[in-house]
Amino acid sequence: MNLHEYQSKELFCNAGIPTLEGMVADSPQQARKAAKQLQGDQWAVKAQVHAGGRGKAGGVKMAKSLDDVELIASKMLGSRLITKQTDQMGLPINLVYIERGTQIIFEFYLSLVIDRTKESWTFIASSEGGVDIEMVAEKTPEKINKYTIDPAIGIDTHQLSLMAEKLNLDVNLQEQFIAITKKIFVLAKDADASQVEINPLIVDQNNTFIALDAKIVVEDNSLFRQPELALLKDSSQENDIEQRASENGLSYVSLDGNIACMVNGAGLAMATMDLIKIHGGEPANFLDVGGDATTQRVTAAFELILENRNVSAILVNIFGGIVRCDVIAEGIIDAVKTTNSSLPIVVRLEGTNVQSGKAKLMESGLDIISADDLSDAAEKVVQSAANYRESS
Repeated sequence: MNLHEYQSKELFCNAGIPTLEGMVADSPQQARKAAKQLQGDQWAVKAQVHAGGRGKAGGVKMAKSLDDVELIASKMLGSRLITKQTDQMGLPINLVYIERGTQIIFEFYLSLVIDRTKESWTFIASSEGGVDIEMVAEKTPEKINKYTIDPAIGIDTHQLSLMAEKLNLDVNLQEQFIAITKKIFVLAKDADASQVEINPLIVDQNNTFIALDAKIVVEDNSLFRQPELALLKDSSQENDIEQRASENGLSYVSLDGNIACMVNGAGLAMATMDLIKIHGGEPANFLDVGGDATTQRVTAAFELILENRNVSAILVNIFGGIVRCDVIAEGIIDAVKTTNSSLPIVVRLEGTNVQSGKAKLMESGLDIISADDLSDAAEKVVQSAANYRESS
């Protein structure tokens, strides 16, 4: 679950991580009032959306008067911001964050993420702040510094000191850097965060570190023990289909292709998408109905799939372990009858009650294409999608 910048900065303040004064606003008038209350002669007006790259997309603008603050806020609020991290529809700007300006002497990048390959927390720091860290890693990887925390030992001050030295910080800034990284680690653990990012982490005219931006991603599976953080969720920033999929116990991610996939198990879903691409097709989604899929869940999955107008064919690939193939078959039949879909459907069933499941599909009288194995299914669905597009 992503948090907005203003929400993340509130957590930063509570953790003792330095930030600039700022206030959130939901109207141009409120934005003007916030800037006046913050005082100063320069303010940043920041669109609050769950996407990076706001600055380059026009989502962060500087204002030198209260009139400018109000005008910028009026143009942002109610619009949608398109960045390289959003789709072509962009994300709605319902709130802006007004922050008092400051002088920037240096910019750094700092984050704490979970490194899946090393199964632990990893700090990432760079002297190239304010730009995309992926670009830095690609073009100047020598400017990326990492420190992976040993779970058996915990955070090592010496390793943080080495990171600070590689950033060419003076003694005062090194001490501040170590203090901030330690506070980030405590915050991440307390909030069950999978990512805490500051980009940029600036040094101001007083030789003081300040988090000019803030991003926190909270692990969804931990929200049951983070009730206060769960209340911060902004559903308006989420894909509507993905949101409803989650409400139905489905794992769904929209993609750009035209072949919809419905699979049980994340690994099998990835393999299914790979085979579709190998056979020349493009997946329209990642959809995992889970190991305990029910008829109702399968029906809900079909309804979500059919909302994507780009879909030309559907591939159902189920390996019955916990879930029974006959239950999946009933869900497919109910879904097709309910939705009256004319899309070609290729089904590959294997595992528990597979013969019963295949029999139900055959006896249904529906035009469903059966596949013997996954490769056969991928080949048939790619061809079916091509035929459907030619005929429609």
